[in-house]
Amino acid sequence: MIDMLSIAWDKVGGLIPAIIQDRDGMVRMLGYMDQAALTATLDTGYVTFFSRSKGRLWVKGETSGNRLRLLTAQLDCDCDALLATVDPEGPTCHTGSASCFGDAGSPFFPSVLEQAISDRADADPASSYTAGLVAEGVKRIAQKVGEEGVEVAIAAIGGERDELISEVADLAYHLTVLLHASGQSWSDVASVLEQRHKASSATASS
Repeated sequence: MIDMLSIAWDKVGGLIPAIIQDRDGMVRMLGYMDQAALTATLDTGYVTFFSRSKGRLWVKGETSGNRLRLLTAQLDCDCDALLATVDPEGPTCHTGSASCFGDAGSPFFPSVLEQAISDRADADPASSYTAGLVAEGVKRIAQKVGEEGVEVAIAAIGGERDELISEVADLAYHLTVLLHASGQSWSDVASVLEQRHKASSATASS
């Protein structure tokens, strides 16, 4: 829990900069919060900023529906900047991009790939491989995941680096389509891995 009294509000003119990132580490945007905005963010679980242009509190996504569900929030060492990790409900930028910083905002690709698949899923199946695959349903997508998994194994045994990387990329793509079609995401996978890591670390230290 963040201690409001520990924040150097005077130092930042009453508005603390808030860096927003997703589970993958993609920097989604930068905004500003006053005490009321930060309180609303912590109380509601959805990121709320103080809009300097509107002069009022602004819930990110209040118009577009692309809200930012808060997962964690922490202050920096000087208590004058906030880092919030979120589960984004759609693209963050008004341009339709996942990040206001473009693809360069992401050190990890899954979020960008998920957004691309989501954008293409409802397209004409005749013009989009992704849309066609989604239209065929989970059973067909799962079959493709199995086929790609076998191809990864064959490439690994063959010892060809470029072939292995290419096949792993194909597998990652089809896994992402499968997650999308099943109503899940890589953030759900990351959450399970994080829980396992914590459990393993706790066991190792006991």
